[in-house]
Amino acid sequence: MTWFTKWAFKNKAAIILLIFMSIGIGIMSYAKMPMELLPEADNPQITITAIGPGYNAKSMEQQVTSPLEDSLQFVKGKTEMLSTSGDGYSQINLFYDSKMDLKEAKQEAQEAISAVQLPEGVMKPYVLLLNTSMIPVAQITVAFDDGLTDENMKLAETTIVNELKKIKGVAGVSLYGKTSPNVMIVPNQEKLTELGIPAQTLFGVLQGQNISASIGEQTIDNLSGNIQVTSQVNDLATLENLPVVPGVLLKDVAAVQVDSSQESVSRMNGKEILALDITKESTANQVAVGKALEERIAELNEEIPNVDIDVILNLADTIQSSVQHMMQEVLLGALFATIVILLFLRNFKATLITIVSIPLSLGITLYLLDLSGITLNIITLGGVAVAVGRLVDDSIVVIENIFRRMQKESFSIQMVIDATKEVAGAITSSTITTVAVFLPMGLLRGSLQAFLLPFALTISYSLLASLLVALTVVPILSFWLLKNSKMKEHEGPKRFNAFLKWNLNHKWVPIVLAVVLFVGSIGAYIAMPKGALDASDASYVTANLQYPSDTPVETVLEKGGQLEQFLMEQEEAEFVIMSNGNSAEAAQWGSVTSPTLVSYTIVVKKGTDAENLIEHIEAQKSEYEGADLSVATMSLMSGSSTSIYVDFLGGTEEERAAAAQAAMEKIQDVEGVLKVSSNMEETKPVFSFEVDPALANAQEVASQLQMMMNPIPIGQMTLNDNTSQVYVDALIQPKTQQDLNRLQISTAEGVKPISEVAELVMREEASSLYHQSGKNYVRVTAQVDPEKVSVVGADITKVTNDIELPGDVEMKVGGASADQSQDFIDLFVTMLISIGIVYLIMVITFKTLRAPIAILISLPLAFIGAVVGLIVTGITPDFTAAFGALMLIGIVVTNAIVLIDKVKQNEEHMTIRDSIVEAASVRMRPILMTAIATICAMMPLLFSKTEEGSIVSQSLATVVIGGLASATVLTLVIVPVFYEMLYFRKSKKQRKAAAQGAASSM
Repeated sequence: MTWFTKWAFKNKAAIILLIFMSIGIGIMSYAKMPMELLPEADNPQITITAIGPGYNAKSMEQQVTSPLEDSLQFVKGKTEMLSTSGDGYSQINLFYDSKMDLKEAKQEAQEAISAVQLPEGVMKPYVLLLNTSMIPVAQITVAFDDGLTDENMKLAETTIVNELKKIKGVAGVSLYGKTSPNVMIVPNQEKLTELGIPAQTLFGVLQGQNISASIGEQTIDNLSGNIQVTSQVNDLATLENLPVVPGVLLKDVAAVQVDSSQESVSRMNGKEILALDITKESTANQVAVGKALEERIAELNEEIPNVDIDVILNLADTIQSSVQHMMQEVLLGALFATIVILLFLRNFKATLITIVSIPLSLGITLYLLDLSGITLNIITLGGVAVAVGRLVDDSIVVIENIFRRMQKESFSIQMVIDATKEVAGAITSSTITTVAVFLPMGLLRGSLQAFLLPFALTISYSLLASLLVALTVVPILSFWLLKNSKMKEHEGPKRFNAFLKWNLNHKWVPIVLAVVLFVGSIGAYIAMPKGALDASDASYVTANLQYPSDTPVETVLEKGGQLEQFLMEQEEAEFVIMSNGNSAEAAQWGSVTSPTLVSYTIVVKKGTDAENLIEHIEAQKSEYEGADLSVATMSLMSGSSTSIYVDFLGGTEEERAAAAQAAMEKIQDVEGVLKVSSNMEETKPVFSFEVDPALANAQEVASQLQMMMNPIPIGQMTLNDNTSQVYVDALIQPKTQQDLNRLQISTAEGVKPISEVAELVMREEASSLYHQSGKNYVRVTAQVDPEKVSVVGADITKVTNDIELPGDVEMKVGGASADQSQDFIDLFVTMLISIGIVYLIMVITFKTLRAPIAILISLPLAFIGAVVGLIVTGITPDFTAAFGALMLIGIVVTNAIVLIDKVKQNEEHMTIRDSIVEAASVRMRPILMTAIATICAMMPLLFSKTEEGSIVSQSLATVVIGGLASATVLTLVIVPVFYEMLYFRKSKKQRKAAAQGAASSM
């Protein structure tokens, strides 16, 4: 590594040029790099959704879900298949191994379901693979003063959408909520009976009307041309005057009307709305796109009368806030590190030389990130915030060694080169060790790797850049700026030397103390509850009003409107968005809900108390008898799950239900469980006709009832330049069971009441049906305290294991605690691999197996401080805390490497004991400087609000600060003690020989 330093002195002009180039390309890369919220990552799950208006849960299960599941049984790479069938919808979730190519998996799933024949009226299934790049940069609502008329919807679809598409960087604009009016033919039963016309005749009224047929080519009037026959029904008057039978027009036996009823309801502040989702191009800057959108929307509100366009969500604001927050942490960290160096060295020029490494390293880092195709997001910015304290470490060790030798030797280029050479091996191996800790992240699972890899690359690039700066720029600047400096010789820490010698003479005391502290910290960590990632953004509040599945939709919407009005009156609410029902547009994104659920999203005004709003909403529960009203804050990145589930498979339906009921009774008594529910709780009355096969054909009966009791599509027509479906309305609408029994059907023996060929049976059935790998199952779900996920999960497993399962029923516990355990296991494996890599690098560096073992002793010492830090701050350890522990492996061994490297140098001309004492005395100052600089640089992260979606949290900062603090203090004592133990015989012989030599000289 001395080559770099010598080259730098031979090419001083080039170094100056490279300094300015590094800063310049860093600024250019920062301006050029796409700025977004999160790195691109696939969710290892594919969702298939089908909508079937009018079909109940059982019909959707048998006719839609089961055939789709059969076609997906042999799809490659899937680990689990779960499905839900409800009234009017079916949804299948395929979960994949993290190593699977999800783009290929989606294509295979699409091909598998394309061959399935679905019943009439069921829409083509949507196949969805979610990716972070699909997160809209903005969500916009459009409302009109005179409502959603045809003209207004056309205005939104053409003018507004097209204007937004013109904005630079916008990739797509999706419009939701538009209605396509249907034409409904309502039969007049009295007229049809009077004229003796069967109602089924109306089904053929459009047959042969909307056509464009080519007859062929003929020569007419000496001109060769094609002959066509065309006919088009393009208004209601034409449709009304179509013949049903000779002499009878459609208007004589039926009413023709436009039906504008919506399959779903979306309103904002009481007005019907259209919703727009804006996505950006992959290379576009999210902040620039978001700002341009806001400007253009403000102009459109001025240009278009009677329109109100509002931006509900703009990620530009979130990203800008995150960038500013993280940059503030970086600057504060750099400031604190500067103060620490200045206090230790008490020399402004030396401090300035050290601090230069921060902007230079960051400039090089940004350039390398740009070359690697990594965007500027809260993950990479978090990496910069964490690394900023470590960026000066190598420069501190170099400048401190130059500074120390200046106090004893004459100043020259060779002295600077020799001082740099003395520590070059130590800082190189320590930096490579830290970088190597992050290499095993390539072994982590899919989306976890996608999130952690940019973070790891950011830290790795910045540390390698700081090493290069420490070996080249720092020596040259030291030579220029410190040339004429006069300094007093630094006195070694005499009290510390005496303390260290006492510990070396009484090794069992520090060793026993360290072991006791380590064992105690392990016990404390195991006893600590492990939490889920926080999602505490209070800019949004969500509320759900859930009625039983047998509640009429009209009642649900009436009560939903009542709550909507209440929410609009709250002073904390800026926007209130209400939604109900399922739509094809929502199904494309895998969103299907119960028709008896009304959902609200409340955008909270800035500066108001979201918790106060939540209290007001919860106080309204008594106003909605029979309904479940739930409310919570919402995060853009919705945090990690805090639900634990228990699944019961196999056996009969009754056995599964009994086992689930027993589990619910036990789980609800577990401390930390907030709510327990089952997917079989919701039931709905089902009226079944059990047909006698000897009296009628069940298939024919079902077909006749289908035609009588549901609108039947008979064709299409053009209405207001749009294609509209034409339906014949339900012929009958029974209100009672007696009405059902009186229905007349055709049989082989003639027309009969259905009660003569079938028995009407009413039973309660589940309103939603669930499959796991194609088989029915019951799921019990427990919502738990986010700060006690691991403890509650263990308690739930314990109490459910005591349940005596009936018959062939099997039980499986999963959810948040299982997912969390897997994440912790993955990181633990990564830690072991990282430790192995660290040990290998140190063996290569020191060319011995024993010295690196002494260095690794610093790792358990760091664990002691990390646990103490979590206990003192009261912060619950989560996944980011475990990630902080992974980072500690690379950071903590740095100090031990610097110490042992000096010991090895001293051993060339000293005894082991004297080498240890002298090395600890000399390296104590740079070790304390680097550790305190890193700790102070991370302090802003400890006391600041965690940015949403970032892995840089208070939990991570606590672990790193606590671990580094304890490891630094104990490294100066325990590592020397343990090192001498590894060379105990040799050291003992050296001390005995020295004692004999001293005695003989006397």
